Amino acid sequence: MIREDRIQALMNLLDERIAMLDGAMGTMIQGYGLTEEDYRGERFAGWERDLKGNNDLLTLTRPHVIREIHQGFLEAGADIIETNTFNANAPSMSDYGMERLVAELNLAAARLARECADAHAAAAGSTRFVAGVLGPTNRTASISPDVNDPGYRNIKFDDLVATYQEAAAALIEGGVDFLM
Repeated sequence: MIREDRIQALMNLLDERIAMLDGAMGTMIQGYGLTEEDYRGERFAGWERDLKGNNDLLTLTRPHVIREIHQGFLEAGADIIETNTFNANAPSMSDYGMERLVAELNLAAARLARECADAHAAAAGSTRFVAGVLGPTNRTASISPDVNDPGYRNIKFDDLVATYQEAAAALIEGGVDFLM
């Protein structure tokens, strides 16, 4: 089914009933008790910074974990699953020195969620949807992080626009039905 058909199917579903959204990805990830090595995987084994807590990275290093979580939500009755991209933006990834991975993270997360939604839909006989998540950054353009300098901002609006454009383009390319 192409995206336009899925969007129409979602509109039809919303005319009939409330659609069920999946649950908290981060909480589910915590239940796995992952270690620093789990977050690193082979690809990032020698990374110069700690990576534990970079849940978005698990889409690349432990995709089976993210797949299991998506499948669990779908089996529990979710109509819509969210991509594992809550912090997949340049400002947030800068904490790990991974700003260059924004597009890759969003694309991989969208493809993984789409694959899970489509497989479940084929088995269940009804369409499942994917929401591409654009979460907050760890910086703010509206409030100064320095109480002694109320006019200071640690990010510019144009930088926020650029990182969200990059993430959104990758999510759409990866097959999400809509952005959230």
